[in-house]
Amino acid sequence: MKRRKKALITGITGQDGAYLSEFLVGKGYEVFGMVRRSSLPNTGRIRHLCGGSSPGVNLLQGDLADSESIFRIVMEIRPDEIYNLGSQSHVGVSFKEPEYTADVSGIGTLRFLEAIRMFNLEKKTKFYQASTSELFGKVREIPQSEKTPFYPRSPYGVAKLFAYWTVVNYREAYGLFAANGILFNHESPLRGEEFVTRKITRGVTRVYLGLQDCLSLGNLDSRRDWGHARDYVKAMWLILRRKKPEDFVIATGRQHSVREFVEMSAKKMGIIIRWRGKGLKEVGIAYKIGRPEIDIPEKGRVKEGQVIVRIDPRFYRPSDVSTLLGNSKKARKLLGWKPEVSFGQLVEDMIVSDFELAEKEAREKSVL
Repeated sequence: MKRRKKALITGITGQDGAYLSEFLVGKGYEVFGMVRRSSLPNTGRIRHLCGGSSPGVNLLQGDLADSESIFRIVMEIRPDEIYNLGSQSHVGVSFKEPEYTADVSGIGTLRFLEAIRMFNLEKKTKFYQASTSELFGKVREIPQSEKTPFYPRSPYGVAKLFAYWTVVNYREAYGLFAANGILFNHESPLRGEEFVTRKITRGVTRVYLGLQDCLSLGNLDSRRDWGHARDYVKAMWLILRRKKPEDFVIATGRQHSVREFVEMSAKKMGIIIRWRGKGLKEVGIAYKIGRPEIDIPEKGRVKEGQVIVRIDPRFYRPSDVSTLLGNSKKARKLLGWKPEVSFGQLVEDMIVSDFELAEKEAREKSVL
């Protein structure tokens, strides 16, 4: 019987970890997930893969800030592939917790590479590092490719820069199969509610059903290259299929602003937004209410002329990244990868899921 490959995923309880674990289980892998010890379980996204008689996910306790737990897990499993997706990944939080962000998102990567080296797994274990478009920060060119100089603008970006170059250094110094996937923004219904895209789709559906008055946001004109997480985890796997390790930008090559994300989300609910005012006094008004584009009951509580978006200065960052746009030509050529989900499909996928959540919440509160 052919031996099943072993994959270890950090950050398995997050958006990418959930999609990747599902993908690898489907490929016949024996999947292990490293999770932090917690008094409250955080495995909702992967619950369907845990336990049961069919091959699924095995969870092990460990922490990116704890070398001992990392060494123990690597020694026990001796994985064929490690996908290091774990991180303190919220840019805004990194300004409030820079030391923790540096330890987990930066040095955590070093701890794993050292474990591979110390246990002489250079020829066995392939290592994938989840790098980020935040490395480019104050962009030096548009679009950004593997050759674009880095200029991070947050503690998170700086920590990830340390991790990126540590991967390159261990690859060149010790011959490890270690590669960076420089992934641009990717979203899904599994995205955490603290991230702006999910905040928008969650907020729009709640406003539609009268569960909240309006949506409060920061910089509406930040522009991002948004794709679907399900497409992007396939790219991670393809990066480790290469004969030699290389770094790849993974992106759609199309860009939209936060403002456009709001407008598209509202349009899916049958709401056309018009903007009035400038700066912190700008508001988004429900200019026209029509038939929702998704299949939902037409029983919204939004009225024409209602303010449904406001600007809140608390959501501005000390230094912001205004524009990110990826050039993934290398990935398309060498990996045969390309995004399959359009921007509109992504927004609709998130809106449909969040409307179901909002509708359930409304029933529980007897709003409907």
